Amino acid sequence: MNEHQVSRVHAALDHFCIETPSWGFSDTGTRFGKFFQDAAAINTADKLADAGHVHALTGCCPTVAVHALWDFTPDSDPAEVALEAHRHGVCIGAVNPTLFQSQEYMLGSFASPDPAVRQMAISHAIDAIDIARRVNSKLLSLWFPDGTNYPGQDNIRNRKRHFTQALQECHNHLDENQRLLVEYKPFEPAFYHTDIADWGMAYLLAKAAGPRAKVLVDTGHHYLSQNIEQIVAWLLDEKMLGGFHFNDRRYADDDLTLGSIDPYQIFRIFHEIHGYAADQGGAYPEISYVVDQCHNIKPKIEAMLQTVTTAQQLYAKAALVNHEELSKHQSKGQIVDAEEVLKKAFNTDVTGAIAEWRRGRGLGADPLAEHRASGYAQDAARDRRRRREEMGIKQTVCFV
Repeated sequence: MNEHQVSRVHAALDHFCIETPSWGFSDTGTRFGKFFQDAAAINTADKLADAGHVHALTGCCPTVAVHALWDFTPDSDPAEVALEAHRHGVCIGAVNPTLFQSQEYMLGSFASPDPAVRQMAISHAIDAIDIARRVNSKLLSLWFPDGTNYPGQDNIRNRKRHFTQALQECHNHLDENQRLLVEYKPFEPAFYHTDIADWGMAYLLAKAAGPRAKVLVDTGHHYLSQNIEQIVAWLLDEKMLGGFHFNDRRYADDDLTLGSIDPYQIFRIFHEIHGYAADQGGAYPEISYVVDQCHNIKPKIEAMLQTVTTAQQLYAKAALVNHEELSKHQSKGQIVDAEEVLKKAFNTDVTGAIAEWRRGRGLGADPLAEHRASGYAQDAARDRRRRREEMGIKQTVCFV
């Protein structure tokens, strides 16, 4: 790499922040069960400690996404959670209402045919907005399991209207500096129809909700052949892209570590973002980048570090695309040459430039190696194993 390329990598990394999820540090699994780890976080304080450790190693993860019911209790003060985060060098990021685990939501949350359940869900989302306000978070991140499993089960148009009304009510409770992100998913847990099944549905609902509502793209929430970068390009052009949930998948919503299956796809997504910024004179849109994956068999922190460092690498590679040269080839219909511009950037080894960027911030060149050498995982495993025994917590097989 030449000096100009190194400078571009460093400039890209300077403004690229990634949010880790609190739930990514605890025992998680699939609907078939969990494989437990001694070092997995027991409570919110553990999650925030692990998130702080990841940020200390990478220098790019200053915020932590939280779940309203998993990380806050009815009798707790949200400000205390924010203070605990600060003690570990991080801040609270997106607040996620938990609209999928209560028995009342069997037929849906915002789209439930029961008005009492709809109001319960809306009230919970508004409570989450208040939590966000009290922890100084600007983001409410909404994913819904809502849908039906059988033809005729419910009126699809009525459910759409219920969603519109509920999201508008939530939007009305936002502060001026807060945003609402609407996520979509084609199927699961609903298998006949999902109420917000694709980016177009999320786009229409966000537009109807109000000007501070945007679309959230989960990279795993698409059918196998879907062109995610095209979706990103359209949302960017419409100024409706609010954020990402990072993961990878082989079949469906597999929640694998980012880039483990198709790193070129993530590169192409980042290329669309850099290209959009280039067209705007270098101004990047406000986008929330959040990790959302299930570390069921990988060590929690190691998996998080893999995704974060992979995201940095692919974002840096995409920053090396020569947009002027690419535009010239595109305008002349020079297909091979245009594609080669992308492949050249993708195949560039940015490892040294990223290591230099880290050293310039007093960080180790290899976060994963630094983590393994620190003994943090072994210390956490001993401490949490002892605490589980004292608290009578048993990590027994369960099916979810």
